[in-house]
Amino acid sequence: MKKLYTFLFLVLPLTVFAGELIRGPYVEDPTLTTAVVRWSTNVPAQSWLEYGPKPKCNQIMSNSPAGIEHRVTLNGLASNKEYCYKVYVLNNRGDGVQSPAEGSFKTLYSPERKMVKFVIFGNTAGGGALTRELADKAAGYNPDFFIHTGNLVTGGLAANVNAEFFTPFAPALRKAPMFIAVSDKEYGEAADKQDNKNFFRQNYSRYHAMSWSRGSPNFFSFDTANARFIFLDASATEGAAFAPAVDKDSPQYAWLKNALSTTESGKWKIVVMHAAPYSTGAKGSNLEAREAFSNLFEYYGVNVVFQGADFDYERTFPIKDGVENLRGVPYMTFGTGAAPEVTKREHPQDWTARFYSGQVYGVGEIVDRKLTLKVYSMDDKLIETAEIYM
Repeated sequence: MKKLYTFLFLVLPLTVFAGELIRGPYVEDPTLTTAVVRWSTNVPAQSWLEYGPKPKCNQIMSNSPAGIEHRVTLNGLASNKEYCYKVYVLNNRGDGVQSPAEGSFKTLYSPERKMVKFVIFGNTAGGGALTRELADKAAGYNPDFFIHTGNLVTGGLAANVNAEFFTPFAPALRKAPMFIAVSDKEYGEAADKQDNKNFFRQNYSRYHAMSWSRGSPNFFSFDTANARFIFLDASATEGAAFAPAVDKDSPQYAWLKNALSTTESGKWKIVVMHAAPYSTGAKGSNLEAREAFSNLFEYYGVNVVFQGADFDYERTFPIKDGVENLRGVPYMTFGTGAAPEVTKREHPQDWTARFYSGQVYGVGEIVDRKLTLKVYSMDDKLIETAEIYM
């Protein structure tokens, strides 16, 4: 702290502005050697970030100039390592800083590690106090990252992003990054209208930056340990007019084909998307999404597809060509993380292995060639333990 005060004395201009943190800090787009730390203040304010390998959080300092939206890229990190950081904002007197906001994260793992842990859930828009309860439970498992299957805030509106996402998820986001599958809800309530072109950029992408691809933040992938996680945006199949196309001539289809075909042998292929190619819930199966992607999933041997459209939990048997087949792909719906409503099974099919109507989250752990997923209700009841082998 003495080092920071000396730094303040040397660099502060005569006119200074104090502010309060209103969002973050949170980490996005971690790689093997980099990460991005973001936060926001209520007025333009100068900030500082200290970070280092845990528990030495003050080895390196970075200055964020006066502004509301702050973003600092951390370079030269080591893979397979946990880092901690502290964000300082100028105090109201302009002669020092407020108590720091602290957080931590792990860089992605190199292939030889073969172990990774995550917590998965979806549909948290309008969840109220249940969203905070979910965040606390999820953070308690100390995962490497979180997966959200889409539908973050009511109406997809930036006006709701703090109250419904960043504030309730603050304890979780200060422990690990979250990777999000974009849903049609992120395009707003008028997603099918032609005058809705800029909604996604103005309300979603300004707050979320995912791993780079030609489609980020809509579709992207990342590799960690012995797994490749592939996130798709199939919102066009749910009626979002300005979502990326999914047909065989589309950039997203070509990108997905490349992402699957270039996955190294012996590496997990895990797909995350909001639209559900196979579902027996209230919405039922999204046949357009199935037509667009399922053949690729089957051909390239995707190990599991996580989806989130229906407000329920469901696991299918492995499916190929629309029927149960041991050489097929299992689909798992995590659609009720903190959803204020849940739906029942309305379109029964023989390929359903487990269906549960209630709020759930999953704790996934990959150890070498085995993925174990423990599915819990919000009252801490173990719904099932699913095991998938590569």
